Amino acid sequence: MNFLNGKIKTLYFKYLAAAFGSALITSIYSIVDMAMVGQYHGPEGTAALAVVAPIWNIIYSLGLLMGIGGSVLFSTIRGKGDGQTRQSNEYFTASIIGSVILAVLVWIIIAFFDRQLLEFFGAEGHTLTLAREYVLPIKFVVPCFLFTQTLAAYLRNDQNPALATGGVLAGGIFNVFGDYFFVFTCDMGAMGAGLATAVGTVISIIVMLTHFFRKKNTLRLVRPTKLLRKFREISVTGFSTFFIDIAMGILTILFNRQIMAYLGTNALSVYGVIVNISTFVQCCAYSVGQASQPIFSTNFGAGKGDRIRQTLRYAIGTTAFFGIVWTVLCLTIPNQFIRLFMSPTEEVLRIAPAIIQTYGLSFLLLPLNIFSTYYFQAIMKPRAAFVVSISRGLVISGILILLLPAAAGADSIWFAMPLTELLVAVYVVCMIVRYTKQFSERKGSYE
Repeated sequence: MNFLNGKIKTLYFKYLAAAFGSALITSIYSIVDMAMVGQYHGPEGTAALAVVAPIWNIIYSLGLLMGIGGSVLFSTIRGKGDGQTRQSNEYFTASIIGSVILAVLVWIIIAFFDRQLLEFFGAEGHTLTLAREYVLPIKFVVPCFLFTQTLAAYLRNDQNPALATGGVLAGGIFNVFGDYFFVFTCDMGAMGAGLATAVGTVISIIVMLTHFFRKKNTLRLVRPTKLLRKFREISVTGFSTFFIDIAMGILTILFNRQIMAYLGTNALSVYGVIVNISTFVQCCAYSVGQASQPIFSTNFGAGKGDRIRQTLRYAIGTTAFFGIVWTVLCLTIPNQFIRLFMSPTEEVLRIAPAIIQTYGLSFLLLPLNIFSTYYFQAIMKPRAAFVVSISRGLVISGILILLLPAAAGADSIWFAMPLTELLVAVYVVCMIVRYTKQFSERKGSYE
């Protein structure tokens, strides 16, 4: 379908379906793992995978840095026309080279310093043992996790979103059935869940690579000029999306440490469930951003402001829908989430509803805030995207996580994210209105 001339509604919902399917299956990796390990090992298993969560955030965020950062520039150049195919492929090549470098660095760190990494993330005692068992099979295929994010971004921008979804779906299906087989049938526990996830991501990357054997493929590896400059441009453009996932890891570390200091292991196990719910909500937000970004970028390059405005209306409506659904679920069925992810004790069931209901208020505005970073990146406003990602991912959230328990009691920590999302949303709405007004009402142009 043509980004520049196709019907916006058809384009958007076609890409949303593909992006949502891909994001949904990606979230299933960690969610199914936690559910299986929690059922097998109990609350300590759930806590162990909560500690592992920041590792996923780091790996995926680096893939998004290269994938989203490069593909925004890729599509913007192609939107300008004038035979810019080679120049756009220089950014694709630079993204691949950057992904290789980052994958090797992360691979070395996880392979040789997993104990120190997990202890830094808050693991101790038996929780550390279970976390290391889970990570062991992951060590062998770390680059595959990073490359699935990079390739999926480019496949969407090369008008093949279905294959990106198909690759993730194939790996996800294996992961679901593999988890049960390795964890319970083979009695491998946490290590079995890690093995299923490792094999699943290898399957995903193999499926995605078939894009390069198709006639419609326009992605080519070429010799890039001014490579360091392209790395900088890709990093600046993709930083905000990158930091969203990194921030989730940072916040998980802060929460883990504060919860253990003020509330204990039972509260940490409930937070482990929240991490997985939040992963689902963030994936919904990612799907909106990933569905609309190629349309935004290409039409921005072509100067078609009216098509950007149309796409924005659909995207904001979708984020509102996701925000309402997830908030209502957290308010009405908190203990059902707990039972899904572990075999809970009576104490866990007693404290969980208030925790999940309070934290769940943040999900009302989370999809809008995350989507906004994709929008700002796509229309070349990286500064606004940077402010959003840094504020919600570190500055405002970090301050509240550290100060609220000391100032207002231990349980006030659960208000940190609802307050953060509210404050950030005020800025987001103001910036969206400001930048969207810059697009001319005259069809086919922007100011």
